[in-house]
Amino acid sequence: MTAEAEIIAGLQGAGLTGEGEIILEPLTGGVSCDVWKVETPTGPIVVKRPLPQLRVAAEWLAPVERGTSEVRWLRRARGVKPSIAPEVLAELPTGHAFAMRFLPGCPVWKDELMAGRVDVPFAGEVGRGIAAVHAATAHNEGDRADFPNDEMFRALRVDPFLLYVAQHDVELAPALTALADDLSGRKIALVHGDVSPKNILVSADGPVFLDAECAVYGDPAFDLAFCTTHLLLKAVWSGDARLSEAAAALVAAYRTGIDWEDAEEVLLRAGKLTAALLLARVEGKSPAPYLTDPDHKRIVRDQARTLIRAPSPLGELVAHWKRTLP
Repeated sequence: MTAEAEIIAGLQGAGLTGEGEIILEPLTGGVSCDVWKVETPTGPIVVKRPLPQLRVAAEWLAPVERGTSEVRWLRRARGVKPSIAPEVLAELPTGHAFAMRFLPGCPVWKDELMAGRVDVPFAGEVGRGIAAVHAATAHNEGDRADFPNDEMFRALRVDPFLLYVAQHDVELAPALTALADDLSGRKIALVHGDVSPKNILVSADGPVFLDAECAVYGDPAFDLAFCTTHLLLKAVWSGDARLSEAAAALVAAYRTGIDWEDAEEVLLRAGKLTAALLLARVEGKSPAPYLTDPDHKRIVRDQARTLIRAPSPLGELVAHWKRTLP
């Protein structure tokens, strides 16, 4: 039986399809998964199945069990605020695939940003949404027990973004290795792990977070750093000052939601992680695909290396981020 046939059988077994032919329409799944849209009698749904080998040039393996972790994150986030994650309809008995509600009329935030439609207040809503999940799950032993995904997070985030660069950069290796150890050791709140504009829908009720494959109970500073990194990269790519403003709005709004520890400590850790992630997006296993101009890469690389050597709190980092060469 083909993978598609297994998916169809799983949907039928879950009672999500009616009579007649079932057609899986492939959607863009990024580097980590296959995604299909399926029309059903009760409306369209989305089926997602994680891949064991990610679609990148370097070898990048990851356990497919991350599909189960994503389902848990989506359900937990909806418990915090129903509008910030799609409804999971069923887990399917093949390859840790699952089905969720399709949300029509909700553009992907990355597409909006790349088209020059930069909504700075929306970036603030993203920051508040991330912080809300972190605050609700901070120091919660139940959530910690539900997301024992250290090995998965290491395979998807620590190794390819931090340690891969450390292995190829003798000068920065000590700082990056120490950062990786610190990130792996902190158990504070439920982390999404892939808060990127490509994984956020723009709905009338605010941001909707998708693709929580990397979910782990860990350091909430990572989510803030990961999303800020994407906005700063796009600011260099486009030269648009509004993207820097969006990054500042994201950080400021997130800061107001920090109630589980000292906010300045979170922002300093986030600043260190952002510097490392910026370098990883030009030197790591998953380089930013739109950052092809050598000058753009140099702008990011030079600033990131300086910031790794001399870390700044995230708000300060964003305020001084340069989009062009001097």
